Amino acid sequence: MQELLTPLQTSSLKDVFIERFENLILSGRLRIGQKLPSERELALQLGVSRPVVHKGLIDLEAKGLVTLTPRVGAVVNDYRREGSLALLNSLVSYQEGRLEPDLLKSLLDVRRLFEVETARLAARHREETHLNDLRDVIEKEGLSRRQDAVKLTALDFQFHHLLSLASGNQIYPLLINSFKQVYLNLAAQFFEDAVVVNTVHAFHRKMLTAVENRDETGAASVMEQMLVHGADHLQKLSSMK
Repeated sequence: MQELLTPLQTSSLKDVFIERFENLILSGRLRIGQKLPSERELALQLGVSRPVVHKGLIDLEAKGLVTLTPRVGAVVNDYRREGSLALLNSLVSYQEGRLEPDLLKSLLDVRRLFEVETARLAARHREETHLNDLRDVIEKEGLSRRQDAVKLTALDFQFHHLLSLASGNQIYPLLINSFKQVYLNLAAQFFEDAVVVNTVHAFHRKMLTAVENRDETGAASVMEQMLVHGADHLQKLSSMK
């Protein structure tokens, strides 16, 4: 245990404490059911005050990563059973988007579930301002270099976010934004393969046509095809690592 807990050095000690233990738990280096040292021992090993440790443990408990019991201390939970929505951001940010296969698949499944409906609603509720914004993104994609993965990734995220705004549903844009960091990390890997760029941009043009025509079934179908294509490619990339 002691070799894992080298002293923390930063101005935001509580946040780094939380990040350190999130990584130790999510990586499996701290095992389910393992009891952590006392707050006093953690403070000494990490070189921080006990209030930093105490506040950090409370946040970890709120996320479902540990259970705090009086006179017992902190015990590592199985986050899949005990985790709360507060843990979601930690999961999607973990290792800068390099996710374990089961978690990657779960996130892709969730995205497919709500983005297909987002596309359908966008075709129903879109306004001319939404169409102009989507056209602008597609134009910028056409002018971008195929090797500029960072720019292409940002434009791809913007395209999907604009669709969520066009849907008229106030929650879908928040869902897209909540996945932004992992979305950008994963899509950056995706767009490093210049071969897929033309395919994705062709999907975007088809989507714009369907939304323009208020073709709800067509928009949902294009989104389904687009997400299946992306998921298959990302899972291939993940299996090669």
